[in-house]
Amino acid sequence: MLFLGDIVGRPGREIVKEFLEDKKYTSGCDFIIVNAENASHGFGLTQKNHDEFVEWGIDCLTSGNHIWDKKDVFAYIDESKVLIRPCNYPDAQGVGFRVFDNKIAVINMLGRTFMPPVDCPFKTLDNVVAKLREDYDFDNMISFVDFHAEATAEKICFAKYAQSLGIKAVIGTHTHVQSADERIIGGTCAYLTDAGFCGSSEGVIGMDYQNSLKRLTTSLPARFDVDDSPCSQINACVISFDKKTGIAKKIERINFISEVKK
Repeated sequence: MLFLGDIVGRPGREIVKEFLEDKKYTSGCDFIIVNAENASHGFGLTQKNHDEFVEWGIDCLTSGNHIWDKKDVFAYIDESKVLIRPCNYPDAQGVGFRVFDNKIAVINMLGRTFMPPVDCPFKTLDNVVAKLREDYDFDNMISFVDFHAEATAEKICFAKYAQSLGIKAVIGTHTHVQSADERIIGGTCAYLTDAGFCGSSEGVIGMDYQNSLKRLTTSLPARFDVDDSPCSQINACVISFDKKTGIAKKIERINFISEVKK
């Protein structure tokens, strides 16, 4: 399984398209997930970009707190077969998890520390796992959680709890900074605190430096624009699972910066 961290704007979409076309990185991957909540102009996901990702062969799109920023999402989220939003949003459109081929469950969850108020991710995960156990052979399937959260401690604690419930992978997103703590928790569950992001490598977590500087030094509202420098980065990870049990066997980080485009 290949998981790509938060795609940020046009630079992120372009470098991801190039990355997926390079079979050196994707030839051994059976399932591809990307976090797409920042894919359209840095905030949200338009249907046009959603459809492009499907055309590129991406199997599932996860998201986070910015999924609602492009208002046309409300017109297509219920029809999408690949997009999921955090399942601990109370009474929101769309779905918070999907099962593919009766073998792969992908769950999206939002943290609560320094984040918008949502339902408890721990209790929500209890309910999701109970539903999966009722409807599928949960113990022998691959179960993956994109935990979109700010605080490292919350991510680690959530991953340990998820592993105790039988989840096979928990990968963090949201900070746009790749962590270097990939490991297998309890011998069964792949973990990485944050996958990082895909987009311009010269800005501030994908955004324009000058606008970021103005906002941080004046404390006045300033628009965040996607950085358009010529260098882009890919932050991702590849997880290998046992085919019979779904247990995570190996996790590897991917982190590289593209050559300058002329």
